[in-house]
Amino acid sequence: MSTLNKSVTNSQISATEPDWSREKLRAWWDPSRQFLKSIREYQKWKKRGGILGRFFSVYNVLQYRFWTAVTGTDIPISCDLGGGLLLTHPIGVVIHADASVGPNCLILQQVTIVKDVKVGGHVDIGAGAKIIRPVTIGDHAKIGANAVVLNDVPPGATAVGIPAKIINFTESGDK
Repeated sequence: MSTLNKSVTNSQISATEPDWSREKLRAWWDPSRQFLKSIREYQKWKKRGGILGRFFSVYNVLQYRFWTAVTGTDIPISCDLGGGLLLTHPIGVVIHADASVGPNCLILQQVTIVKDVKVGGHVDIGAGAKIIRPVTIGDHAKIGANAVVLNDVPPGATAVGIPAKIINFTESGDK
């Protein structure tokens, strides 16, 4: 079955349980997924500790630096990223070390997320969007392309514009 035939609605994608298959490598040259893999592996080995943990942490830092250069992405290796994250076009994505991104999110190119931002689960962030104040983005929310988010976005809402305004809102977060 082709990916075009796999229609998925918001209610089918969890905002709490990560879908790790979204980060699975499709080929060796898959820069965004290799980048995420280097972060995940580093965090795993760093947490494990010991001599083996230190050795593989250093190895993963080298991989991380390589894939950072390839993708042009500025996401700290210690950043809190939920599982199932998709960075389909990772060029220019900047996420502060103190921001957190929930599971199953989609972040497109040129997105900036500053300190103390909390992005919920299954949030889609369009190309060029900027979240430039410490705000909370609710589960299943959508941020439009080039939106500048200055206020909290409730779960299930769609925010667009400069400054971002809510144009669509469903209380359950499902569409």
